[in-house]
Amino acid sequence: MHAAVSSRLHNCRLNISLAGLRCRGPVLPRLVGARTVTTIPIGDGWWGSERQQRSNDTEIYQFTVETSDEEIKDLHQRLDRARYTDALVDSQFNYGFNSAYLQRIASYWRNQFDWNGQVDVLNKYPHFKTRIEGLDVHFLHMSSPHVPDGQAVQPVMLVHGWPGSFFEFYKMLPFLLQREDGLAFEVICPSIPGFGYSDAPQQQGFDTLAAARVFLKLMERLGHSQFYLQGGDWGSIITNNMAQMRPECVKGLHLNMFNVPFGGPAMFLSLLLGSYLPSLVGFSKEDVKRLYPVEKNFHALLRETGYLHMQATKPDTAGCGLNDSPVGLAAYILEKFSAWTDSENSNLEDGGLERKYQLDDLLTNVMIYWTTGSIIPSMRFYRENLKENILKRVDARTGVYVPTGLAAFPEELFHCPPPWARRKYQNILSYSFMPRGGHFAAFEEPQLLADDFRKFVMAVESKAKVLDLCEAAHFLSSISVFTARAGTSTVQACVPLLCHGNTGRPSFRPAGKDTRRNARLSFSRLLVFQFTPERDVEKVEDPVLEL
Repeated sequence: MHAAVSSRLHNCRLNISLAGLRCRGPVLPRLVGARTVTTIPIGDGWWGSERQQRSNDTEIYQFTVETSDEEIKDLHQRLDRARYTDALVDSQFNYGFNSAYLQRIASYWRNQFDWNGQVDVLNKYPHFKTRIEGLDVHFLHMSSPHVPDGQAVQPVMLVHGWPGSFFEFYKMLPFLLQREDGLAFEVICPSIPGFGYSDAPQQQGFDTLAAARVFLKLMERLGHSQFYLQGGDWGSIITNNMAQMRPECVKGLHLNMFNVPFGGPAMFLSLLLGSYLPSLVGFSKEDVKRLYPVEKNFHALLRETGYLHMQATKPDTAGCGLNDSPVGLAAYILEKFSAWTDSENSNLEDGGLERKYQLDDLLTNVMIYWTTGSIIPSMRFYRENLKENILKRVDARTGVYVPTGLAAFPEELFHCPPPWARRKYQNILSYSFMPRGGHFAAFEEPQLLADDFRKFVMAVESKAKVLDLCEAAHFLSSISVFTARAGTSTVQACVPLLCHGNTGRPSFRPAGKDTRRNARLSFSRLLVFQFTPERDVEKVEDPVLEL
């Protein structure tokens, strides 16, 4: 029977005194009093052209980012023909991208920026494509090097937002791929369809739910039945949807942007009282600092969401100009990297862009949009998600039940305190007030985000081991026969696990023949106990469980 050891405990090695193991109450959600998990429909879709033949092609093939002299020549000619309007006196970035600084950007782009060299940087990590629902989906795929045999490698998908790309994660990847704290990762980083090197949908309706389904299919195609997710901006909503569709597949969800629909008397009351009696509504001092004054934050949010209204209604109109002018495209995209990194950047002549970023990195992200012509389909993503009331969508009315880690960066566009977050996220394992950083966390503060993600994964894995042990202990409380290995020999012991009164402390005692005869065995959940060779199984009062 020892051959039927549960595969879920594979690679787990712990020494725990069973007499000290508590196995009752909320620590056993999968056994008693489990919360009902609500999921959302997955559905299906086809986003290729009508002329395109539908197929079940599941091939995954390598992809290489390329450029050409013609592409660079065309860019330079357009940069040379750009027209500029003088900025207002002392306007800095308060009217948008300052045209004086924009001319400096364009000059650097034209005369110093090395796109060929940046293409080599992009190809530093392996790229792939595969066809899903009629679209060629682009993704990065790499693993931690030099992983010892027997060590578990945790798959994780990183999902970007707008106006970013997969390139946002390039400075974060070295921290994730470095094996430390007993953790090794296999990273999958896709481009949302319509962004970068993924195909743009040819049919209407491709929203975050469709993207979530596509990415679930991608993970399945890569052979992953369980994995972690990390996202911000659109990536946070897509990964939310993935967890809502297939919670059994998502080991943990880590977000650096998160919000819940504002409404209801409790939420309104907490906002009303929070600045005066924060502890009464569950707010910390940091929550108060980030939430108030409400009027100032509300006006700032209105000021920074004008683009959203345009892209949610008529994206193609503005997109036509951006797709034709590299200078216009750079101004449109880089202004967001200024404003969403720090709201005070609007008072600086250069928008503070070079305080946190290098121009080569910023222009590489712009070039991904320019060379792929993806600015219009990326803007359409707003229209597809906001053409109807997004708050009435099924995902807005469904909770998230997977283990969740939330990283709250101080310069994010809006702050969601823990009491509000718990309205949607039912299993928050970590909530971190990050010391610095804004909307583009992976791009701006890669080590901070990577460290917080790693700590979250460690918490999930530790809790999973405890839950598995408690589940095993609960199972043994109703079983009277199990297999024990003593040294090189295997013996059968009849020692049921008993819980004493209200303490829930399990203990062992020898069982009689009647108990053995009535034993109920479950081979799929059988656990093997390894005792030290010199100890007699039937004399062990406080055996050690070694897994």
